[in-house]
Amino acid sequence: MRIIITLIIGAVAGWLGSAIIKGDSLGVFGNMVVGIIGSFVGYWVLGKLGIHLGTGWIGAVLTGAVGAVIVLLLARMIFKKR
Repeated sequence: MRIIITLIIGAVAGWLGSAIIKGDSLGVFGNMVVGIIGSFVGYWVLGKLGIHLGTGWIGAVLTGAVGAVIVLLLARMIFKKR
């Protein structure tokens, strides 16, 4: 059950991140991957900055969305269309 919740939170965080960073849609699976990776990045970056966005699923989604934005911006910089 925990893995399903993680995937749902990752999908929501990825969707939120892709909604903030306008661009090509990644689809459900792409948003899930970006959201899950973004959650790790978000927890690491926000932890280093001493920022805590709350507990529970809302805090997890917000942290994942911040991380997803970071991941999407980095991907855009690396794979910039010429």
